[in-house]
Amino acid sequence: MRKTEKSERVIERDRKVFMTTTREPYNFVAERGDGDFVYDIDGNRVIDFSSFVGVYNFGINSSISVRNAIKRQMDKLMHAAFTDYYSELPVDFAELFIKQFPAGFGKIFLSNSGTEANEDAIKIARYNTRKHYLIGFYGAFHGRSLGSLSLTSSKVVQRAHLGPFSEVIHAPYPNPYRCIFGHDDDPEECGRAHIDYMRDHILKREAAAGEIAAIFFEPIQGEGGYIVPPKSFVKGLRELADDNEILLVSDEIQAGYMRTGKFLALDNFGVKADIYTMAKSIGAGMPMAATIANSKLSDMPQGKHSGTFAGNLAIVAGAYEQLKHVSKNKRKIEMEVKEKGRVAMKRLQEMRNDYEIVGDARGIGMMLAIEIVKDKKTKIPDPKSRDAILKTALDNGLLALGCGDSSVRILPPLNIAKSSLEKGLDILESAIRKTV
Repeated sequence: MRKTEKSERVIERDRKVFMTTTREPYNFVAERGDGDFVYDIDGNRVIDFSSFVGVYNFGINSSISVRNAIKRQMDKLMHAAFTDYYSELPVDFAELFIKQFPAGFGKIFLSNSGTEANEDAIKIARYNTRKHYLIGFYGAFHGRSLGSLSLTSSKVVQRAHLGPFSEVIHAPYPNPYRCIFGHDDDPEECGRAHIDYMRDHILKREAAAGEIAAIFFEPIQGEGGYIVPPKSFVKGLRELADDNEILLVSDEIQAGYMRTGKFLALDNFGVKADIYTMAKSIGAGMPMAATIANSKLSDMPQGKHSGTFAGNLAIVAGAYEQLKHVSKNKRKIEMEVKEKGRVAMKRLQEMRNDYEIVGDARGIGMMLAIEIVKDKKTKIPDPKSRDAILKTALDNGLLALGCGDSSVRILPPLNIAKSSLEKGLDILESAIRKTV
């Protein structure tokens, strides 16, 4: 068991001065980290399966080269009011960043967080289409500022007493484990049924296509439970958007930046979006986000959009250093992510087969999850057991996060050592065994 005396004192002080956020159901107070591991204030070392919520795709606290790039820039100039003046470093970053996207993508806007990136996408979509409705999905998480929160529909607590919201219509997102149209045994048919629902109900009964600016979706739902949609759904979504002159926005904030083995998670489905949003890992540990649009979409006029800290030079320095590494080693990273993903998924599937409370194992690359249920027959979510598993795992040296109603996400740094990955999975399985 971990010693937690210092951690408990810090948590007690924290609760007196900070507003409530999204704290996990265990007492972890981070102090330092490096590579696969993080240390708490009591000196306990644990394997990280959270990448600190998807931020450290390439090791806890990023690489020494990234940190040195930030330090060098801090000694020159940290903030240059980039949206008012010009600076070369963000241009260097943008030129290389755009090369990671499909042909035809042109300009980007930098911001500070994922929710801002989605707010920017809303503005670009509405400005270009002159339409006002948006379509989102149940289970989606796009942020907590009011525009993106209008699209978010993950948990009722996130929206309660905060409306009215923007004009967003929510549609069901296909979950092959629990297909609401009764196609649990045929994921692709489930995906097609969801597209039929959108076409036959939303576009005929809620809003005409001529009023819908964009469809926002996550190629893999993150907060909603790491739900991987059928390819028929993703391809159908692209066709639905094209047939009705609606823009398609891919929220890559958690699933992108090589997390699935692809720079863009949407590439796993053979589909291209009109607008992409990214954040979390692109800043290499610093707050940064980006919205990038197809060149066919027009830019917004001067003064319509800006941001004080967008393009902050110290942040961009780290992001650019990491992006150079990713761009140079993309094929190698892709192969390593896929191989580690296969190793991890094999273990998760074995857990699913061996334990009654593990109902499902799913994901792509290194964005994986298991769902904890009362039993396999009813598939009733069991958040109490999920939280017990997370607490037991932490006490035995593994830091992990929940998602959805009762899932455990496996989200380690992409360059985690195979030994650390296997040890973490051992700890997870042991925690499940103790919870049964």
